[in-house]
Amino acid sequence: MTTPTEKNHNKHLDLLHDYKIHLVRQVQELEKMDKKSEFLKKWNETTINERKKEIQVINKILKNMIRF
Repeated sequence: MTTPTEKNHNKHLDLLHDYKIHLVRQVQELEKMDKKSEFLKKWNETTINERKKEIQVINKILKNMIRF
C-alpha cells in the first residue's frame, strides 16, 4: 500500500517526465523547421540549445530520484 507522500512523489516525477517528453518534441519540431529555412536555423539555435540543456537537467533529476 502506498502512502500519500509516495503517491505525490510519483505524481511529480511523472509530471516531470511528461514535461521532458514535451521538450523533446518541441526540439524535434524546431529542428524540422531548421531544415527548411536557413533563417529559422539561426533564429532557433539558442532556443534549441536551451531546451537541450533543460532536458539534460531533467534527465539527471529523474535518474537520481528513486521511486518509492
